[in-house]
Amino acid sequence: MTTTAVYLSGLGLGASLIMAIGAQNAHVLRMGVRRQHVALTVAACVGIDVLLIGLGVAGAGALIESSPALLALARWGGAAFLLWYGLKSWARVRRPGGLSADMGTTTTSASSALVTVLALSLLNPHVYLDTVVLLGSVGGRYPVEQRPVFAAGAMTASLLWFAGLGFGAARFAGVLGRPQVWRVIEALTGAVMVTLALTLVLAPG
Repeated sequence: MTTTAVYLSGLGLGASLIMAIGAQNAHVLRMGVRRQHVALTVAACVGIDVLLIGLGVAGAGALIESSPALLALARWGGAAFLLWYGLKSWARVRRPGGLSADMGTTTTSASSALVTVLALSLLNPHVYLDTVVLLGSVGGRYPVEQRPVFAAGAMTASLLWFAGLGFGAARFAGVLGRPQVWRVIEALTGAVMVTLALTLVLAPG
């Protein structure tokens, strides 16, 4: 395959995995709507993806795939986290509170914003399944010299998505902050998270 084709392969697969509405994306949306620490939140999400994708393509993905214990931990831990967060999102549909303009008066410190995004990212085992295991295993199938190109494509997808999501939410905060809109976002988030949890539980092996 040409370098361009490998890069686009990484970009496409990375985008398809990152764009699903989940805990991390919902948090980026929240911070964007509040217009608080958007750049910090986006940078943290992209930085985590860059690190995990790099580790996966470098060989960590293959290592995890070869260990039944690590795969089981990622599978069941991921399912538990996703189910918990999905049910929490559905609970918020009843009382979304509307991420409206008045929420901008509730100031979140930079350190608190950073800790929250790190927790939602690094404590979610499904993140590792997507980046380290899946992207890592696919990238590892390319010749050694093309693996960095595949990784760069997936990392670019992360950068474009989170930047667009965070700064886009800040730009359209007036619309996204309406209670009815956020109710839909929470409902979709819950549906996606619960579906992913069931997919992990029902997967063969």
